[in-house]
Amino acid sequence: MAFKQLARAPRPSSRRSRLANRSSNPSTRPSSLATRSSIPVSDTQIGRLGGLKSRRALDGQTARDMVRVREAKRAFRRFRTTCFWSYRPDFPIGLGDVPWVAEQLRKHGNRAAWRAAARLCP
Repeated sequence: MAFKQLARAPRPSSRRSRLANRSSNPSTRPSSLATRSSIPVSDTQIGRLGGLKSRRALDGQTARDMVRVREAKRAFRRFRTTCFWSYRPDFPIGLGDVPWVAEQLRKHGNRAAWRAAARLCP
C-alpha cells in the first residue's frame, strides 16, 4: 500500500527576518502599531502607584491580624499533606483559627512547620 505524501505548507519566516524586513520609516509602518506618544498618560503611569502608601484606612492591629490570617492560610496550604491531611483543602481559616493552625504545625510538622508556627504565634 503506497502512502500519498502530503505537501507541507511553507514555513513562516522567522521573527528576525521579519524585523529585518520592516522599514524604519515611520510613515510605512502599519497604523495598528501604537507609538509611545499615542498612549494616554494615565495608561503609562498605571504601575506608578504600586510603591505609594495604601489609601486603606486600617489601624495597625487590624493590618497585623490580616497578615496573620494570610500567613496561616499559606501555611495550611503548604503543610496540608503532612499536618492537615484529614481536613478538606478549602477549609476556611479565620483569625480565630490562627492559634489552632500553629498548634497543628507544632504537633505534626517538621522543622519548617515549626518555623512557620513561630511566625504565626510567637
